[in-house]
Amino acid sequence: MTDSSPIAGARHAARSSHLLRFAGALLLAAGLAGCGGQAPSAGQAPPPEVGFVTVTPRAHDVRVELPGRTKASQSAEVRPQVGGIVQQRLFTEGSAVRAGQVLYVIDAPNYQAAVRSAEAALAKARTLARSTRVTADRLATLVAANAVSRQEFEDKEAQAAQAAADVSVAEAALSNARINLQYSRVTAPISGLVDLSTVSVGALVAANQPQALTTITRMDPVHVDITQSSTELLELKRKWQAGEFGKVEAGSARVRLVLEDGTEYPHEGRLQFTGATVRTDTGAITLRASFPNPEQLLMPGMYVRARLDTGRNEQAILLPQRAVARDAAGNPSVQVIAEGNKLEKRPVTVGQAIGNEWLITGGLRAGERVMVDGFQKAKPGQVVKPLESRGAGKEAVAAAPGR
Repeated sequence: MTDSSPIAGARHAARSSHLLRFAGALLLAAGLAGCGGQAPSAGQAPPPEVGFVTVTPRAHDVRVELPGRTKASQSAEVRPQVGGIVQQRLFTEGSAVRAGQVLYVIDAPNYQAAVRSAEAALAKARTLARSTRVTADRLATLVAANAVSRQEFEDKEAQAAQAAADVSVAEAALSNARINLQYSRVTAPISGLVDLSTVSVGALVAANQPQALTTITRMDPVHVDITQSSTELLELKRKWQAGEFGKVEAGSARVRLVLEDGTEYPHEGRLQFTGATVRTDTGAITLRASFPNPEQLLMPGMYVRARLDTGRNEQAILLPQRAVARDAAGNPSVQVIAEGNKLEKRPVTVGQAIGNEWLITGGLRAGERVMVDGFQKAKPGQVVKPLESRGAGKEAVAAAPGR
């Protein structure tokens, strides 16, 4: 007789539920055994994943950034060399002119008359010189035959020599008159951009007057005068002598410019010379670099910052800036992944910032692994799971295949 009471039904349901849980536990154990895995221990967290870069020395150009001012490579003030009334102005202000191009025309009738007068004086002097020379030659024949006195012959020879000298004086006067006539057409001494004109047509100008008629500036190439303190130069020389990096000769030193708006000038310049004396008022020396300026982007007087190559370090160590931390006193340090993937705090010596990297001058060796990501998850002394970072500024990715 079957027991169909409520109590019996509840017991039967409880036994069925227990059997189902037992069967599920057996299936889970079988699955773990088949996969070769083990169930994680309760309360034990896996090591945190951190990104790292491997210290790899590489060649690096050592640079300094110094203030400077742009300066025209050539500049010439245009002044009249003869006086007169300005009849014409033959250029457009702000335009490009070439050397020898006529800029102004000065009233020239008096200079033309002076040329004609000098030509006539020269013709007269030459005629007199020829006549005197013929007479002197005739007397030379007669004095040989004792037909005339030697005194008369010598006087005529002296007159012939004086007449020849008068011809030279007249030739010089004609040349001067022609030069003055030529100067009545004021030309450009150099090629470049012409500035505003300080005189207009009809103005009276004088020879070698203090006020320039205009100014011509050559804009391509353009010079940049850079100032460097003598203290910085002494430190640089000490590093050269200590062999920290090789010296870059002035003729091959590359220079880049940062403009006033923070943008980088697209063309590279070359250092031309370094000053030999220190200015007593500023304690600085002057360096000059030359830059191509085909777009006329640089103008004289602009403030710029020059990035100058001063040396070359063949074994430079560069780290992403995020890898370097500083304590309350400002001392820099990094987290090195040591043997057994254990984090180790390492003090380092930091040089200059280069882009988004620091130049490390001490504290690290080639081949060491430095943590760059995961600072919130790991602390010094902790074992971590290192994942190689594929580049500065990028997310760390696993080096293992399939990650």
